[in-house]
Order: sequence, then structure tokens, then C-alpha cells
Amino acid sequence: MSDLRAKATTLLRMHDDFVVLPTVWDAWSARAVVDAGFAAISIGSHPLADARGQRDGEGMSLDDALEGIARITAAADVPVSADLESGYDTAPAELIERLLEAGAVGLNIEDTVHSEGRMREPQEHADYIAGLRAAADAAGVDVVINARTDAFVKPELHGGDPVTQAVERMLLAEQAGARCLYPVKVPDSAALTAVLEAVTLPVNVIAHPLEGSAVGGLQEIRALGARRVTFGPMLQKALTATIAELAAPWR
Repeated sequence: MSDLRAKATTLLRMHDDFVVLPTVWDAWSARAVVDAGFAAISIGSHPLADARGQRDGEGMSLDDALEGIARITAAADVPVSADLESGYDTAPAELIERLLEAGAVGLNIEDTVHSEGRMREPQEHADYIAGLRAAADAAGVDVVINARTDAFVKPELHGGDPVTQAVERMLLAEQAGARCLYPVKVPDSAALTAVLEAVTLPVNVIAHPLEGSAVGGLQEIRALGARRVTFGPMLQKALTATIAELAAPWR
């Protein structure tokens, strides 16, 4: 447990300035990213599910996801943050216990409940995050909870203005004990700025390693004030094209 405590503290401190956590999906991709010089990594549910021949949106079970996460943490001795979608209908205390058993010290948790086809209400999601925070504190590990909202990508599930919803949900997540905030697929710099001006925690932006994000590349993201970048499924997708290019001449 002391190793997990140290890794969690290291991961959290990386957010004091600016951190890029390349998103991996198996032991090979994790080792490749660490060998490239990154001191921490993230695991995406989407690329992990693709690597397993399953679908994103909790097409994996929690056991499936944790098995993949454990393989990665065993292969890469760096802090790891893992995407656990909406929690796989699992109580917060159990989710934290099993995350730590798998060797990860951070997690994404989103407000779309896939098993029910709905979005948690803002306070409902905050309460779930508060439960995760309490369980992590009880374990003595400052797990880096990256609170995600799908307010921008699934407005039909909340019926409100996406920016207003994102700000409300991120504020409540901050108050509930998150350590980072993730308004996934923020559409433009104005929307990102609205979130940044409302909260004090680091904000996560998703980017494509070659194409950047909706608000620009690395320098633009940093200049706007976001403090964390992850790739979601984009690194895996970029490699898909490269693999096809390499293999095609041998058809």
C-alpha cells in the first residue's frame, strides 16, 4: 500500500503544473509510452475494450476492465490512472478497493450510466464522487479522481444548455472531492474558458496526438489554462492507420 500511496501523491503533484498522460490499452503500449519518457499514464476504456474485442460504454464487465488494468500496472512501474466509465454499477467503496488491488492510483468516473441509458443528475454524480473520495481516504491513498461529465457530448440526456450543465456538474464534483475535472470533448475555447473560470481544480482536455484538440494543440491548451491532457482512443486510432500503411505493401 505504501507504493500506491507514493504513486498517488506523485500523480497528484504532476497536476500542479501541466501533465500529459498518454492513453494506453495494454502492456505493450504502456511500456512504449514509458520508454518514450512519460512518467505517468492513463488507461482508456474505449481502447482497452477495443483491444479485448469488446465495446466501449461498459460492454466490458468490471472484472474485464480490472484484468486489463492489472496487466498494465504490472508492466509499467509508473502512476496509472484508469477509466472506469460510470463505475459499472458498483458501490464506491468496492470500486476504490478493486482499483487499488489492480494497482492504479487514479480513475475517470463519468456521469453517463450506460446500463440505464441515462445521465446522473448533477448532485447524484457528485454524491458518487464523494463516496469514492471517502473510500480512498479510508484506504489512506489520495486517489486522483478525474470527474468526467458528458454534458457536451450527450445534451439529449440532460436537456439543458451544455455549458451551464458542464459548469454546474464540475463545480459539484470539485466540492465532492475530485482532484481533476474532465468536461469531455469541450467544443471550443469559449466553452473551456467558461469551465476554467468557474472552478479551481485542474481541467483535463482530450486531444489527438497528431491533430490536437478542439481548442488547438499543446501550447494552445496550456495557454488557455487547462492542466491535463489525455488521448482517449485517439492514440490507438492513429496507430491503426500507421499499421495499415506498414502492412499494405505486403498484401
